[in-house]
Formats: sequence, structure tokens, C-alpha cells
Amino acid sequence: MSYIDDLINIAIKEDIGDGDHTSLSCIPKEAKGKAHLLVKEDGVLAGVDIAKKIFQKIDSEILFDQFLNDGDAIKVGDIAFTVEGSSQSILQAERLALNFMQRMSGIATNTNYYVNLLKGTNTKVLDTRKTTPGLREIEKLAVKIGGGYNHRMGLYDMVMIKDNHIDYAGGIAAAISSTQKYLKSKNKDLKIEIEARDLAELNEILSVGGVHRIMLDNFSYDDIRTAVKLIGDKYETEASGGITDKTIRNYAECGVDYISVGALTHQIKSLDLSLKAI
Repeated sequence: MSYIDDLINIAIKEDIGDGDHTSLSCIPKEAKGKAHLLVKEDGVLAGVDIAKKIFQKIDSEILFDQFLNDGDAIKVGDIAFTVEGSSQSILQAERLALNFMQRMSGIATNTNYYVNLLKGTNTKVLDTRKTTPGLREIEKLAVKIGGGYNHRMGLYDMVMIKDNHIDYAGGIAAAISSTQKYLKSKNKDLKIEIEARDLAELNEILSVGGVHRIMLDNFSYDDIRTAVKLIGDKYETEASGGITDKTIRNYAECGVDYISVGALTHQIKSLDLSLKAI
């Protein structure tokens, strides 16, 4: 069973508990109904596949008729899908499906906004680990649906040596050397990224080598351009640190390969979607 399936089970347990007593008490068991997912705000749709899983998990006999797909541009008045079957089951699944879809669509829409700001450049937008605990997989999925790229999923699938790691390790050379020895001893083939806080640290990283990507953290535009020239095609480059929609284009035009933006997944406004009986 996938992580998303586990997450759906947790969400059902959290929301329904020992029963949806409102629906059970006032809706006849044999009652049938139909509803559609109404789009009430322009954006990018995400979470349809998960919504389908939720309805089918609640009741395998519910008919799910899908009209729009994850990643589709949507506008007010669009219908993403209809559901038909037990009225009790539709009511039980309604809020769970909406909660997933509204947040995921908000993230996909926000990500797509940043992606469009970089049209005409070769720079890719990355997410970060600034995600809601337990919901990282769906939030990072929404970033991909919106046209962005995932950074590492967690602490386990990439080495990212940041400022505190460097300080605790005793410097850049010590941090890189220790990392390489560790990965070899564990027989792990993980990419190594290291953060540079200024051009002096960048030059030290370049003299040591042995990494795959260099994060240029809180660099000025001039220093970013200098750094990109110094690095050349030896390593991937990533700009980070307080980059907003007002500045991201300027950073991209400095020639970096990636820009990481924590705002893709935190402080997100959910997209307005509604399930309406028809």
C-alpha cells in the first residue's frame, strides 16, 4: 500500500471516527444522490486522482465520472467530475476530497505562477522541505503538477550540506571529506549539494570539489553572476534565500540552473472548490 493510501486511511479515521452521525441520522440508507465538483476560482487543478481514491475507499460502488485532469488550467464554473451513488457515502467523502484538492490545487496554482515568471529562461523552480508534516508527498506532488520540480523528498535521498553542517563539521573541506567517506562506507549513491554563503566559501568549495550542486545562499545579483561564471559547467547551481515573485526573474537571468522557493508549499491559499448536489 502506498503512502498516499495510508494517508487517506488516516484522514478517514480522523474525520469519520465511529460514523458520520449527521448523515446516518437524517439520510435514508437507501437514498441515492449525484453531485459535481464545481470550480469557483481560476487556477491549476490538482488532487483529482486522490479524490477518486477517497470516494472509492468510502464506497466502491460510487460512480466517479471525470472530466478534468490534474494539471489542467481551470476557470470559474468548470466541472471537474461528478459522483453518483449512496447519498450517505457522498456526504462522508465530500470534505475529505475537498480538503486534499483545495490545498493541492492552491499549491499547483502558486507553483505555476512562479514557473510562468521564468518563461524564456533555462532556470527550474524547486520546492523545499517547508511542507506540512505528514503531507509532504501530496504537497510535493502538487508542485510537480504545477510545473515545478521537487528538491529532495527528505533527509534520506540527497545530501545537503548547509551552513550549520559546515560549522559543526569543522569547515568546508572536512564536511565534504566526511560526507564522501560516509557514503562510501554505507554504499550509498546520493548526490551531494553544499551551501556557499559568499564568494570566499564558493572558491573554497571549488578548490575541494567532490560535490554535484552548489547552493548560492543570499547572494546579490552581481555575486550570483560571478559565481555562475566561476562554477561554469562543473556543478549545478541553485539560488536560494528569501527569493520572491518580485525577484525570481532577476535571479534566473543571472544564469542559475535552479531556484528554490519555500513559498511554493507554505502559507498557501487553498483554491476555492465546492461539491454541489445536482
